[in-house]
Amino acid sequence: MKFLTPQFDYLRTHRESRRNISVLLRYVGIVSATVLLYSGLFHVLMLHEGQEHSLLTGLYWTLTVMSTLGFGDITFHTDLGRVFSLVVLLSGIVMLLIVLPFAFIRFFYAPWLEAQLHLRAPRHVPSGLKSHVIFCRYDEVAAGLIERLRDSAIPYCVIEPDPSVAAALHGDGVSVVTGDLDNRETYDAVACGAARLVIANRNDAENSNIALIVHEHYPAVPIAAFAEEVDSVDVLELSGATHVLPLKQRLGEYLAGRASVGPAHAQPVGRFKNLRIVEFPVENTGLSGRTIRDTRLRELTGLNIVACWERGHLLPARAGTVLTDHSVLVAVGTSDQIAELDALFVIYNPNENPVLVIGGGKVGQAAMAFFRRVGVAISVIERDPELRPTLAGLADNVVIGDASHRSVIMKAGLETAPTVVLTTNDDAWNIFLAVYCRRLNPSTRIVSRITHERSLEAIHRAGADSVLSYATLGVKSLLAYVQGSEATFVGEGVDLFIVPVPASLTGLTLGGARIGEIYGLNVVALQHPDGSAENVMASTELTENTELVMLGTAEQRKKFRAEFG
Repeated sequence: MKFLTPQFDYLRTHRESRRNISVLLRYVGIVSATVLLYSGLFHVLMLHEGQEHSLLTGLYWTLTVMSTLGFGDITFHTDLGRVFSLVVLLSGIVMLLIVLPFAFIRFFYAPWLEAQLHLRAPRHVPSGLKSHVIFCRYDEVAAGLIERLRDSAIPYCVIEPDPSVAAALHGDGVSVVTGDLDNRETYDAVACGAARLVIANRNDAENSNIALIVHEHYPAVPIAAFAEEVDSVDVLELSGATHVLPLKQRLGEYLAGRASVGPAHAQPVGRFKNLRIVEFPVENTGLSGRTIRDTRLRELTGLNIVACWERGHLLPARAGTVLTDHSVLVAVGTSDQIAELDALFVIYNPNENPVLVIGGGKVGQAAMAFFRRVGVAISVIERDPELRPTLAGLADNVVIGDASHRSVIMKAGLETAPTVVLTTNDDAWNIFLAVYCRRLNPSTRIVSRITHERSLEAIHRAGADSVLSYATLGVKSLLAYVQGSEATFVGEGVDLFIVPVPASLTGLTLGGARIGEIYGLNVVALQHPDGSAENVMASTELTENTELVMLGTAEQRKKFRAEFG
């Protein structure tokens, strides 16, 4: 009864539920009136045949005939009575067996279930919650970030306006509160004043409204807002957002930054303390065919080669690893050491043919704007002819057509392109194009975006060298903001994380610990108790109270934790 009372209150007070119950009651009234009418006619016809029955018998006969039970204990003997029986039978089939069940489900049972879901959705967070992250929608970015927040023991809460959706999320173990995003009471219910961050991850208009409300009532709480349009960045900042993320713009710039264009140089992908993490493509450097030991890059620059990308797979860097044109080295060092690396390879002649961008949407346009700023020639393929004027201001060669047609893609310059950038938002299409481009030009570098993480393995098998998804970009950007660090984008599915040196490894050298060989993890640096970071080599000794800074996938991290806790 304690649970039924709120449900009845919801059905009674909710306008749509009141209307539904009113319709159902009217129909029940029509059925009841029909039963009484048939009962009265039953007595009239029975008297006409010379039979006399009680009022209860008339009601009994009417209900048994209308419900098709038809016991046969009371019958008419004239044709007029039998015709009446048929009318009662047929109307009963329609009214009781067809219409009534559907009316009951539509106007009572469904609202009853909705009331259950509505009441099951939490209305506020537990008392005392603080230093939590508030999401304004549960999407792929939120789901990925929540998983990492749990690893860091950081509490969170999701605001969901739809009670049924909120109830479903609550059932799946997501910390959620239902409420309207334009109502201050909702933010009071999620303890917004004690939050460490509010993430406005809806559309630009809703994000602006969220920022205005939060900034007005809780001015000390930081707000991170997504921006679908670059022009919305200023509006969101004026609305009170302290950190605006134009993710599609950044995704395009990231993809462009992974292209192999111009003189060989290191691409910054992250920073840890005083150390910078960079990627260095081997193509057009003269290093192809050599082992990492033979390159002597550590001796010449002081950089530490910690890993190597090979056709989408991040492999630990070993002295005997043979590099190919498609290898991309991951190195760690200071700014001066990286400058020395760039100076070593400035003498090599790059492939200066136009880079090929397939897809002229927002991400593609951001990539082209990046290439334009660094003086790289661009060729683009786009299906929509209406985008031609916009693309003409960004690209040197605009080809309108279907990239799956060989004549179109060759006209755009695939045969000589140093890099192909796939920016469409269709994973299946990007996978198809990766296979197609790899077959037509085996030596080109393919950089692609994906929408779903499940497509990662497929697109790497298709031939993509570097991949990033919108969700991963959002997760890593927000996680870095929450932790007060710099985001590291080594690759899709690869994270930078810090763990204490296990007691069983204390006193061993890094080479002797065989972390890369056994677990596949790549040690980037050692962090000392004073917070300083040390570049490492195989002979570096692992000491007590220090921490390992490593790159690896979720599976590799789980394997390491299963061994050492």
